[in-house]
Amino acid sequence: MAVLEIIGAAPSNYVWTARIACEEKGAPYALTQARPHSPELLAVNPTGKIPGMRHGDCTLFETRAICAYIDKAFSGPSLVPADAIGAAKVEQWISCVNTQLDPVLMRQYALAYFFPSTPDKSPDRALIDAALPKVEKALDLLDRTVAPTGHLVGESFTLADAFILPILHYLRKLPESAAMIAKRPALAAYAERHLARPSVAKTTPPPPAAR
Repeated sequence: MAVLEIIGAAPSNYVWTARIACEEKGAPYALTQARPHSPELLAVNPTGKIPGMRHGDCTLFETRAICAYIDKAFSGPSLVPADAIGAAKVEQWISCVNTQLDPVLMRQYALAYFFPSTPDKSPDRALIDAALPKVEKALDLLDRTVAPTGHLVGESFTLADAFILPILHYLRKLPESAAMIAKRPALAAYAERHLARPSVAKTTPPPPAAR
């Protein structure tokens, strides 16, 4: 069968999550670098958002759907617990990342550093400062959650972890959020441990080129 193809820009936290899933499952895949709304993306995703996926005749978009396919189509360790409670909690945390944490931590805070709309392309301090109280609350929630077991759900790595780890990677590179994480021992240890996990380390995007 054809090699599975992940389509999108490597720095995207969602593209990264899909690649972590491939690595965890031992699924052979190729990354096709593509920007949002590019012809490569539109061929598999009519919304133009990244990532997209192609595997033979199967095309998919939306990271959760792509990861569900990878988890079911390949024989590596399951990324979602078999029991009803564990499976539901994984879905709960993926939904929380997608609807509550990513919008604050990435779209409001981190992107004000990485892709500012300021005339001189300097960090957008107004957006950053407005986001900081919400960043604090989000990191408090994560710190409390990972403290008991060192995972978002249960005693082992799941797809929920694969969704939050790319975000934590970027937060550790920004001044305010890096300091916040350092002051939360459980979250700091969680990030340090899992960002070194082979599936995560192997797929870590290279640093952006200097402007």
